[in-house]
Amino acid sequence: MGLFGFGKKKRQSEDAQQAAEENEQAVDEAAAQAQEVMDLPEPSAMYEGRGNERGPWDVNDEDVPDYDDYLDLGSYYLPFLQGIELRVKANRATQQVLGSTITYGSSSLEIEAFAAPKTMGLWDDVRADLIEANKAASEVDGVFGTELALPVVVKGGRKVMTRIVGVDGPRWMLRGIFSGKAATDPEHDETKALNRFFADVVVERGDDPLAPRDLIPMHPPVAPAERKAAKEASEQEGNDGKTDIPGKPKGPFDSDHQVEVKTTLSRGPMFSEVR
Repeated sequence: MGLFGFGKKKRQSEDAQQAAEENEQAVDEAAAQAQEVMDLPEPSAMYEGRGNERGPWDVNDEDVPDYDDYLDLGSYYLPFLQGIELRVKANRATQQVLGSTITYGSSSLEIEAFAAPKTMGLWDDVRADLIEANKAASEVDGVFGTELALPVVVKGGRKVMTRIVGVDGPRWMLRGIFSGKAATDPEHDETKALNRFFADVVVERGDDPLAPRDLIPMHPPVAPAERKAAKEASEQEGNDGKTDIPGKPKGPFDSDHQVEVKTTLSRGPMFSEVR
């Protein structure tokens, strides 16, 4: 009986090993496919394929990825990335959310979504205004099209380089301000990770009347589980599936508001609470 039991365990072990190898192979293949989809184009003056081949996405794009597991900030949804920290900035007087900053290693990415005209993009005009106001700024070809390299002086008088990108969507513009390695080293892993993170953002412009360059209204972060629970509760109350987000403000906002760093919620391995 001992020999029989040993043989059975051996076969089970071999089956488990084979299953693990098959699963590992499937994971590798899926990762390779995902990498192929996520690859951004080579730096150039134009960014093509937004909404079809790559993001940032609009909620109404035909090929928009499933963002049910994204973090909801109102004007946009943030994807998940291992090891990042999220800070939201808010109006000091009202505590209304005005933007977010992602920190990843020694790099950071500040994200803001603005309303734009129906018939034309906004980034070309914004970029021209930034160049006029900052003589040290220069235009360079980037993975998101023409972007700005802008040196800024931080506390202590130290000068650091930032990289400002803008992508136009339907009635919106998403702006990203990269700093750290993500602003100076195109081949660094942090740069590639934050580029892909920015490209995976999903924007929700909404139907509110907003003037061009108004910040699209935001609200405090809502995790996927909270959003699902709120939606289910809303449906049970007969609200036609409209989700009532606590603290959701009425826009528009002025981007010149004073802001401060606020603590955000923690969410699994992606978001670390920052105080």
